[in-house]
Amino acid sequence: MSQLFHIHPVNPQKRLITQACQILRKGGLIVYPTDSGYALGCQIGDKSAMAKIRRIRELDDEHNFTLVCRDLSEISTYALLNNAMYRIIKVHTPGAYTFILPATKEVPRRLQHAKRKTIGLRIPDNKIALALLEELNEPLMSSTLIMPGEDVTMTDAIDIVDRIGRQVDLVIDGDFCGSEPTTVVEFIDDIPEVVRFGSGDPTPFEI
Repeated sequence: MSQLFHIHPVNPQKRLITQACQILRKGGLIVYPTDSGYALGCQIGDKSAMAKIRRIRELDDEHNFTLVCRDLSEISTYALLNNAMYRIIKVHTPGAYTFILPATKEVPRRLQHAKRKTIGLRIPDNKIALALLEELNEPLMSSTLIMPGEDVTMTDAIDIVDRIGRQVDLVIDGDFCGSEPTTVVEFIDDIPEVVRFGSGDPTPFEI
């Protein structure tokens, strides 16, 4: 059964953030809050944890995993960005958006879209998530916690423990953090296109 940490959504306890990152560094899979619901997260390149995410969510090989980053400098490490794309993303981060971008060589192939060689990246507007990223000092490989057959994220930490507690190592209770997943914007030939409407305002990307 997973551990359950109650972390303050405005003033995250440093001790608990450190313990959560220790679990991640040991190959753990965690559930943590973002600004668009709860998400599953693990270290980049952790094959075992990635396989667990696929099993929990019943994902196929074409699913875009997301690298959750703490700032734009991390995004530019893992994605190919021109100046126009960088400016657009800068205006809308942190926020409830996931950007699908061409992946750099820093992204393991198994994290990329199998055909298009893209990767999803985002910067969440959530203090717990950002504290985890700062302590971990690298992005989290993530997937929104939407269970098979459902279209909204799980919203209650106790329910999450009851439902998937035996499949994850830690659930972080950060109170209610929304139930609608991110708005997903894919850059196709440098032009943004909304491919999933979610909690982020899609208007700036509808050309």
